Amino acid sequence: MAAAALALYLTWVALAFGWQTIRQHHRTGDTGLRLAARPGTAQWWAKLGLITAMALGLAAPIAALAGLDDIAPFDRAWLHATGIVVAVAGIALTAVAQRAMGAAWRIGVDPDERTPFVTAGAFGLVRNPIFTAMLITATGLTLIIPNIVSIIGLAVTVAALELQVRLVEEPYLRELHGDRYLEYTATVGRFVPHVGRTPR
Repeated sequence: MAAAALALYLTWVALAFGWQTIRQHHRTGDTGLRLAARPGTAQWWAKLGLITAMALGLAAPIAALAGLDDIAPFDRAWLHATGIVVAVAGIALTAVAQRAMGAAWRIGVDPDERTPFVTAGAFGLVRNPIFTAMLITATGLTLIIPNIVSIIGLAVTVAALELQVRLVEEPYLRELHGDRYLEYTATVGRFVPHVGRTPR
């Protein structure tokens, strides 16, 4: 199972970051990468958290291959099989969500940049479908190899995405799109349909 988890993780990274960055550059002349962040800011902490989560996501299957045992209550064949299905679904949803974002796709936020307001496709179901897909993928990978490294990695992923969305992206989008964004957040959930909507 560890080899399957490693293969799925590398596939997801190649698709979500490598292929999408190349595709974005080919389509727009811009990679879409907005990685600069002033140390100590929310964006910097979120970036550090996501880098840590990705490192743990890679370390978990490698540790399993090296002999690190799964945590006993979660070491069940049906959970591992479920994890493969969930991870594959998360990878597929990542591609769907990135396609829905189109030329507006970015990693990170440049506060001086004006990006299009995307509400179609997957963005009509949840406000952050790429992050939702990332959480689904991370959950699936954790179920495949539920060792201490993968579980910590999943927790760090959740914390980093919450920080990125609540303290970096949502304030930026409120400032940029004003009432249109407030109307959107009142009707569309943050990560799960209908969950995390803001009061009007």
